[in-house]
Amino acid sequence: MSGYLRSLLGSRTTKDSERGASAVEYGLLIAGIAALIVVVVFAFGGSLKGIFTNTCSKVTASATTKSCS
Repeated sequence: MSGYLRSLLGSRTTKDSERGASAVEYGLLIAGIAALIVVVVFAFGGSLKGIFTNTCSKVTASATTKSCS
């Protein structure tokens, strides 16, 4: 009986350590995605601003009130 209890307790600690490892892996994955987003924004920020400014100018040219900030 005590062997059965030890095996149950042993499997529980293994699952807890696996849960902690997966939390760390998910945290690293999220940090990597966030870093990639930051790099893309800095790399393409100028061209994206130009695209949005051009689109805003075309929209305000056809609108009655012209306000593009």
